Amino acid sequence: MKILILGGTGFFGKSILDSFIRGNLKEFNIDSINVLSRNPNTFLNNYPEFKKNEILYTKGDITTINNLPKADIIIHAANSSSFIDFNLNSKEQKKSIEKATLNYIKLAKKFHKNAKILYCSSGAVYGNQPSNVNKMDEDFPFQDILQFSEEKRNYTLGKRFAEAQIKKLGSFGLNVSIARCFTFYGDYLPKDGHYAYGNFLNQAIQGKDIEVKTKHLVIRSYMHSDNLVESLIKIANQASPKCPVYNVGSDEEISIVDLATNIANQYNVKVVKPLQIDSKIIDRYVPNIDKLKLL
Repeated sequence: MKILILGGTGFFGKSILDSFIRGNLKEFNIDSINVLSRNPNTFLNNYPEFKKNEILYTKGDITTINNLPKADIIIHAANSSSFIDFNLNSKEQKKSIEKATLNYIKLAKKFHKNAKILYCSSGAVYGNQPSNVNKMDEDFPFQDILQFSEEKRNYTLGKRFAEAQIKKLGSFGLNVSIARCFTFYGDYLPKDGHYAYGNFLNQAIQGKDIEVKTKHLVIRSYMHSDNLVESLIKIANQASPKCPVYNVGSDEEISIVDLATNIANQYNVKVVKPLQIDSKIIDRYVPNIDKLKLL
């Protein structure tokens, strides 16, 4: 079987390629991967470990490309999830998500009629998780996002739009599915972005004390990239015109302070945090993955 990754040079794409070359995808009979990239040569110069005969590269931008290679499984993981990018120009990033989705919709009808298509969305589509809801399941209603920052609001709106468009492909008889992805860790997680795990690890590796700036209780959960990749392939294989939706992430919650402490202990550094953390204000972002566990 062949996989085509749209957005193959980001964290998700690199994690898939890493799992593939380590043989983790043999159980799914995956024998080759094609990566759509705007700059394949630059990518391979930076990550020469992914220069393999079984990995092909197609040069192009999903927002403008006019044709795509055929494959058995399509993983649409294009568009930045980095709030650094969204901070620079969130409106343009939102437009990019929408443009990439609309262009792929057009191309899918032509090139991927018989493929299984997976769109990588985000748990952000749910909006703020109420403090009294321990885990959000796939039927959890989308919440008002007016209280979100402009950057996060535009990201959420972009992903909601993309989900709606992908679901429409099912009405044309194409096999589609959606993965609402939460938080992850792994070898290719950026260590200089908005990811708390990556930032904490980066500080610890440099021998610096880990700085926790939040003054309220932040609850997250973290799935390893190998489990992420396995989950994405399983969800892709569930694709149908009904477009099933699955949460992807860990359901084992941890506070950001405890996360920092765990990493600090591994690297023998300290945690610097506010003297008081308001436990009455809870920022929780944890999925219910009971549906995923059935696959």
